[in-house]
Amino acid sequence: MPTDIRFSEKALELQAKAREIADKYVRPNAQKYDKAQEYNFEAARAVAEAGLFRTFIPEEYGGHGAGVLALALVTEELAKADSGFGVAFAVNALGSFPILLGGTEAQKKKWLPQVASGDKLVAFCLSEKYAGSDASGLSVHARDEGDHYVITGEKKWTTNGGVADIYSVFCVTDPTSKSRRISAIVVEKGMEGFTIAKTEDKMGIRCVPVVETHFDNVRVPKSNLIGEKPGMGFKHAMMTLDMARPGVAAQAIGAAQGALDLANVYSNRRKQFGVPISNHQMVQQMMANMQMKTEAARWLVYSVAGQIDQVGTAGITPRAAAAKCFATDVAMEVATDAVQIFGGYGFMEDYPIAKCFRDAKILQIYEGTNQIQRMVIARGLIRDSANLSHLEEYIPTETQKTYSEEPAITG
Repeated sequence: MPTDIRFSEKALELQAKAREIADKYVRPNAQKYDKAQEYNFEAARAVAEAGLFRTFIPEEYGGHGAGVLALALVTEELAKADSGFGVAFAVNALGSFPILLGGTEAQKKKWLPQVASGDKLVAFCLSEKYAGSDASGLSVHARDEGDHYVITGEKKWTTNGGVADIYSVFCVTDPTSKSRRISAIVVEKGMEGFTIAKTEDKMGIRCVPVVETHFDNVRVPKSNLIGEKPGMGFKHAMMTLDMARPGVAAQAIGAAQGALDLANVYSNRRKQFGVPISNHQMVQQMMANMQMKTEAARWLVYSVAGQIDQVGTAGITPRAAAAKCFATDVAMEVATDAVQIFGGYGFMEDYPIAKCFRDAKILQIYEGTNQIQRMVIARGLIRDSANLSHLEEYIPTETQKTYSEEPAITG
């Protein structure tokens, strides 16, 4: 674990730009794009022009090389204004990380500069109808045909699908192998047989498309296989999720802070019993809890993102899971309490807090449900117990226990 959290000048500069764009292009149109279920291209262009897509791309490929902590800061600011647009931004990092972490030098030079400039948007195709949390159970397959792979099957819940130009697709290339069964292949928009089959009608994050992507014998050059050899896809997927989870957690921090800010303004304006409801102790208690948990989640997220920047992803899995799990639970709790503070108005779509509530729920589900995150955290604890053998002497075995008397039974 790092001993400090280092905010570089570039990271703070990018955060300030993100806040400016959020205030000018994201928040004013959040309700509009939510109702229309349309992508906010105006804000995306502003993000590109400000160089924010360069945040997570290394300098040698046209990016700022500002790191995961800077990505968290930018994502938080955008999500604070509109959680849906925070997702739309951050998913470009998710889709790029397989190339960044596992791609060849030629692949990085081909695709990452286009992502950095904002000329190309990216999507991440892992989940399927029968393979969500069980990422090893994929059925989409790619058969080897000489210089090409031919991909067949369908993916579910592809965020950014339709607007994205580059898709990191995880599929089975060797069904006979257990450890090297899956590979990641880049599929590009417009390839024959690649279609968007269904756009989901979602409860929240409605400004970013989530779709089914279908692959009907899509012929992809073998040069699009991410990495030097097939069979590395599962490893690339897990590395990607570890690196991306602080970004999901940052979306949650932004969502929580956005809901808290709205509740704060409303509670000081709304009067009951002759005074603003912020004067009432019960509301004050709710607001205090919302603030404490949001702040605690924020610094956990910053800590994990900073650790990745400073020492890499080795050993980060349980902490990344903890950041994602805690921050997204907080986002849902804060959004729920914010609706309660708004009272009946919080249930009405005329007020923005209803959207905050609808948007928050998906954060506990996508990129690994929070039930899965808790399993990951617990397994990390079990592994760590091997380093706690020095405490064994303080825990008596059952045969060493003595009791001076029988326990009292009361009824």
